[in-house]
Amino acid sequence: MKNLHDLIGAARILGSRKVCVAAAEDGETIKAVRDAVSLGLVEGILVGDQAKITALCGVEELPRGMSVEHAASCVDAAFKAVSIVRAGEADVLMKGLINTSDFLKAVLNPENGLRTDRLLSHLAAFEIPGEAKLIFHSDGGMNVLPRLEEKKAILKNALDALHRLGIENPNVAILAANEKVDPKIPSTVDAKAIVDAWKAGEFSRCVIEGPIAMDVATSEAAAGHKGIRSAIAGKTDLFIFPSIEAGNIAGKLLMRYGRAKMAGIIVGAVKPIVLVSRSDDSFAKIASIALACLASSRGFP
Repeated sequence: MKNLHDLIGAARILGSRKVCVAAAEDGETIKAVRDAVSLGLVEGILVGDQAKITALCGVEELPRGMSVEHAASCVDAAFKAVSIVRAGEADVLMKGLINTSDFLKAVLNPENGLRTDRLLSHLAAFEIPGEAKLIFHSDGGMNVLPRLEEKKAILKNALDALHRLGIENPNVAILAANEKVDPKIPSTVDAKAIVDAWKAGEFSRCVIEGPIAMDVATSEAAAGHKGIRSAIAGKTDLFIFPSIEAGNIAGKLLMRYGRAKMAGIIVGAVKPIVLVSRSDDSFAKIASIALACLASSRGFP
């Protein structure tokens, strides 16, 4: 897939799936869902205040493929939307006009939530001008300072999603400040441990290198200049970051100064979750819905 339009096109080929929006009283979110319905990506279940949602839709009768489930509050809407997804009545959960903490309380509820035995993590797909393919980042949105086993779980979630997207043998960079293992820099130690685990067969259908700095991971010329032999330099598909700050900052820099476009989902739950920023435009929301649809296409997670 070269760009997010390819991602959306691939999701359209799957046929319509169902997305359930928690606290859907938000004009931009409704527009994104309505556009996704028009594209044949999804059918939409909008959970929230029925009168407000209907008014925001701007029509007396909802478009075909969209329905409303009333909820008295945004918290009630989150729990109701989660229950709909948990019951198998929708393929994707999407956050609407609700605080992330309240939304995640419903998702992580031990009795009626969407948790599995896997760690939840954020996966972002970036369309970057000048790049010939989509680039993936994890985890810039969920896990603050993951330890080694959590980094392995983040990697496994991301690999499973990329395999479902048709990226059969992704190149993976376990990022750190440099390529030298230094006990004073824990990210380098963890990166080596992950590569050792890959060599031992813990991860399959991928090529993993680390510790590796961003310049080497993104440039074959940089690797040559530093005298580093790398099979993935300039060809990396998936970047695993050492912390939420590193991933979040890198993503926002790409969007602000690199004019990149992003789609993002949470993986590792019973079904994929679309959790986007309120500042994201309608296209980013549609692309995120498409990414979630593809991730749910073969028995997610």
